[in-house]
Amino acid sequence: MATPDVRPYDALLLVSFGGPEGPDDVLPFLENVTRGRGIPRERLEEVGEHYHLFGGRSPINDQCRALLAEIRHDLEGAGIDLPVYWGNRNWDPYLAGTVAQMAEDGVTRAACFVTSAYSSWSSCRQYRENLYDALAPLGGDAGPAAAPLRLDKLRHYFNHPGFVEPVSDAVLAALQQLPEAVREAARLVFVTHSIPTSMSATSGDPGREWEQGSGYVAQHLDIARAVSAKVAAETGVDHRHDLVYCSRSGPPQVPWLEPDVNDHLEQLATSGTESVVIVPVGFVSDHMEVVYDLDTEALETCERVGLPAARAATAGTDPRFVAMVRDLLLERAAVERGEEVARVAEGEIGALWDVCPVDCCANPRAEGGQRPALCGRDA
Repeated sequence: MATPDVRPYDALLLVSFGGPEGPDDVLPFLENVTRGRGIPRERLEEVGEHYHLFGGRSPINDQCRALLAEIRHDLEGAGIDLPVYWGNRNWDPYLAGTVAQMAEDGVTRAACFVTSAYSSWSSCRQYRENLYDALAPLGGDAGPAAAPLRLDKLRHYFNHPGFVEPVSDAVLAALQQLPEAVREAARLVFVTHSIPTSMSATSGDPGREWEQGSGYVAQHLDIARAVSAKVAAETGVDHRHDLVYCSRSGPPQVPWLEPDVNDHLEQLATSGTESVVIVPVGFVSDHMEVVYDLDTEALETCERVGLPAARAATAGTDPRFVAMVRDLLLERAAVERGEEVARVAEGEIGALWDVCPVDCCANPRAEGGQRPALCGRDA
């Protein structure tokens, strides 16, 4: 059996958000996340209490370690000898240090897998800006173009079967947790992170017509329909479904995507919905937004209003999700070698771009032009 060809890549970089690993890390971490946004310290301390409910530790870094180990194991099992690195946007190990180590190790070109599956400034372009910032010092005055290595971001995977299938099976498992008497009537409540409506409006390729005028919203609606269809095919029940949002922050006068998950759950209970499955489709693992906003707040809301509920699992380290990383790596490697590639995707949108289009996911708050970013046609 031939060894899979990963040329021209000689490394894989796992890029994630990062999170505090102890009580003393919480405020510095939140300051990193909100730097430049003018968030009062009192608000940061309020959000910090969410972390302190869990010992001051976010689950995300441990989950990245687990994913890193599984990716390495999967690549090794496929006969691929490739070093896998890990760097975060907001906490140790920081991207800058990891990229510098990669250069020191002699890496010349790395594919980057980002633990964020959708288009928007905060979920895509900001990571591309972070990659630019990490690489720029290695090129001296000439910037990233003169750096000794190149970084390529792997394509969006919200509709890749390696993500869609674990989410679908998680919904089926969650349905089984509901009382049998209300299981068939369950409504599927797909949840993702809210973002400002202005950011939503600039998400994705600006030259493409998106459902509801937003690449971010359209991509979530697409996977929600795909998952719902798979569940219906398996159960014979066409469960109604909704897309809602969690983790809103920022000043109240700035509009963000709605409805809020808790407001929506209360409305469902009032309108006679018999049960719900909460599906954290916007997250690839159990981030703080999942374990606090959903497992704590949303499930408490369901209990308070008498609405039977179960929360579906995230993809995490599901073997299909891990194998998806390898598939995306091999797909992009073949593209870079000039070979024909069959791109797999569920839903109606189809497989998206390898290199982000000009003005993709622009930051609506940017003044004086967008910050430079890697992995785009306007880089």
